[in-house]
Amino acid sequence: MGVRKRNKAEMLKEEKSQLAIAKLNNCPTSPRKMRLVADLVRGKDVAHALQILKFSTKIASGRLEKLVLSAIANWQAKNEDADLEQARVFIKEIKVDSGSMLKRLRPAPQGRAHRIRKRSNHVTLILGEKINTES
Repeated sequence: MGVRKRNKAEMLKEEKSQLAIAKLNNCPTSPRKMRLVADLVRGKDVAHALQILKFSTKIASGRLEKLVLSAIANWQAKNEDADLEQARVFIKEIKVDSGSMLKRLRPAPQGRAHRIRKRSNHVTLILGEKINTES
């Protein structure tokens, strides 16, 4: 392994230790509805994101609020000596992918059947720290 490759691997390892990841799998909400709420908090400070999610009327906001709290707990487990407010933790990345789909049939007039697709999604949330460039 070359020196540059090793240095890059070490930098990625250090960067990964600063990140906190939380995942929500098979959430019974359509990905489109979940993305609407995820777009509200993407890139926001953690405290501000929790305020937005708490007062949002969407059902998906309650599930995302629990996910953000879980990610905060994961971050605190990695950084036991750091303070959450001083670290300036923010939502670095939030992805909503479609999950498995339950397919059902609903009776329709004249002997026909309409297909019902009950969608689910997977949410991946990554917290990062804002680095102070001021010295």
